[in-house]
Amino acid sequence: MVRTRVPRPAGHPAARPGPRPRRRLPRPRLTGLGCGVLATVTMVAAGRLCHLLGGAPTLYGVVFVAASVAAAVWVRPADLVCAPIAAPIAFAAGLLLSAGPADTVAQLALRAPWVFLGTLAAVAITAVRKGLHLLRRRFGRRGSGRGRRPGR
Repeated sequence: MVRTRVPRPAGHPAARPGPRPRRRLPRPRLTGLGCGVLATVTMVAAGRLCHLLGGAPTLYGVVFVAASVAAAVWVRPADLVCAPIAAPIAFAAGLLLSAGPADTVAQLALRAPWVFLGTLAAVAITAVRKGLHLLRRRFGRRGSGRGRRPGR
């Protein structure tokens, strides 16, 4: 197919190419299972990396907090409850595969502040997202006139 150019009418200047609109990255939406897989794979990889570096508990904790935040941000609104649940399970799975079964319980006890911090971050993000979702639904219905009872 050959494209032909349509001539512009006389008196109309050529359209100037303005600044291109910035492309936004797609917003990934993970299911509850995907959220758990993301956190678990991240923590297993971090556990292996930290094991190669000679322990590095701070690095493991920082990666855990980042994985918890990522899981809470990218999970679908319908599966928000899964992010705070999947995060500590992923922490333990990463420790289990890197430290071994005998040392996992001791490492969980020593790294408990990181578990609490990552889980608290995931809970806070999911609570804010759920609250915003509920507000959006509530005020969206009022503005459109649907869902209102007569006389109110």
